Amino acid sequence: MPLTKERNAQIFEQFGGSAANTGSIEGQIAQLTERISQISKHLQQNKKDFSTHRGLMQLVGKRKSLLSYLQKHNLSGYRALIEKLGLRK
Repeated sequence: MPLTKERNAQIFEQFGGSAANTGSIEGQIAQLTERISQISKHLQQNKKDFSTHRGLMQLVGKRKSLLSYLQKHNLSGYRALIEKLGLRK
């Protein structure tokens, strides 16, 4: 189930500064995290859905590369974001 327009706008408003700022790295990472959590819930019920599992792995890789970019260019923003999203305990 894809994210709704309203939910996307909320995510980018909360993490990217405004709903129109869809290019912000923080907003993109938050959006990917939301999609990853939805797909993970789906896969818990549908264990043999291998094509969705492949898509999940692609999203995780994309988020990982965006996080490494953010860590290299804005370390304080990176630390704040992973704390807000609850990543890396």
